[in-house]
Amino acid sequence: MIARYSRPEMTKIWSPEARFKKMLEVEIAVAECQARMRIIPRKAAQDIRSKAKFSLARITEIEQTTKHDVIAFVTNLAENVGESGKFIHYGMTSSDVLDTALSLQARDGLEQILKEIARLEKALLKKIKEHAGTLCAGRTHGMHAEPTSFGYKLAGFYAELHRNKERVALAWEQIQIAKFSGAVGTYSTQTEELERKVAKQLELVPETIATQVIPRDRHAEVFNSLALLTSGIERLAIELRHLQRTELNEVVEAFTPGQKGSSAMPHKKNPISAENLTGCARLMRSYQMAAMEDIALWHERDISHSSVERVIFGDAFILCDYMLSRMTDLISGLYVNKVQMVQNMALSQGQLFSSHLLLALVEKSFSREQAYAKVQALSHSLKAREQLKDKALKDPEVLKAIGAKQIEKIFSGGTHKAAIAEALKRFLHSIKG
Repeated sequence: MIARYSRPEMTKIWSPEARFKKMLEVEIAVAECQARMRIIPRKAAQDIRSKAKFSLARITEIEQTTKHDVIAFVTNLAENVGESGKFIHYGMTSSDVLDTALSLQARDGLEQILKEIARLEKALLKKIKEHAGTLCAGRTHGMHAEPTSFGYKLAGFYAELHRNKERVALAWEQIQIAKFSGAVGTYSTQTEELERKVAKQLELVPETIATQVIPRDRHAEVFNSLALLTSGIERLAIELRHLQRTELNEVVEAFTPGQKGSSAMPHKKNPISAENLTGCARLMRSYQMAAMEDIALWHERDISHSSVERVIFGDAFILCDYMLSRMTDLISGLYVNKVQMVQNMALSQGQLFSSHLLLALVEKSFSREQAYAKVQALSHSLKAREQLKDKALKDPEVLKAIGAKQIEKIFSGGTHKAAIAEALKRFLHSIKG
């Protein structure tokens, strides 16, 4: 991933240095378990733990000849261990160490993702509570529909984020897999007992049935969870982009001192964070598609997945971490224009309350068809500048059916306010629960 979208902690997890450290951790764990089972000498395991080290430069140098990074890695380790070096990687195939090390990296990466989700949840929750009663127009098809509150609007995104957190947590469990069953997964050079012991030492779970590799549906599940998570971030980003349009002006992204919006137009304050996140989400879904393509390998294994995973794992985790952090900052610094929200609601001349006028007429003498036709006719009349409430008060049939007092109550918005407040109260209580 390019430096622009990379944050230090996640980048460190997916660095070449970190990858080989995880591979070394796996090699040491295998040697120690083999020594306890008297498969290799105890001294060999002690030497491997104390002396085994690697050099990225040396691995690269050896790989120029071997054309195989795991062999280069093992050769480099053995160079530093001496006589006991022959017991490094004893009984293993390359994917035993590669896939198990990848599980360790993915576990660390998903733990970081879960931490960032928690930060975004906290930022959203603060905004939800702050604007629980900030009324604004709810929109369907981009048109005014019924009133909602900005806090309630954000609550929907919070709920989606929580579902995505659960998906990531499930993927986190599914990827914590160890595999030491050999070249085609049949335990011809290692025993299931050894696999169980090494897995326990690494705090992983043995694969049920493997080929030469851990089945890639597990890895695809990780990418599915990240794609859903970042698509949820995109949905929120698009909402904030729309609300920042000049014609709406209901929210504004934070604008720092010295920041410029346009090289040509000094007045511009563009929704750059929300737009950036929309683009990043598209990239994340491409990684998800690639991970799905990696599931179907030839027979017990080919390496068509290898080149893909070298790119998508680090990139996806680093980008997802960046997206979560940027959205957290966006929400935390977001300015909510309460006055403009009220003014925008007034643009529809009370038509936001048409559904309640419809229901009031149905409760009285009107059929639903009659009530719908009446309210639609009033809403679509040529008196465009007149409030729907005033049209209702002047209509003899409407006035006779429900009376002026009921009409005034409908258009006061009290029913909507109460319903929104109660719904949000239940939601916030469910979060605490």
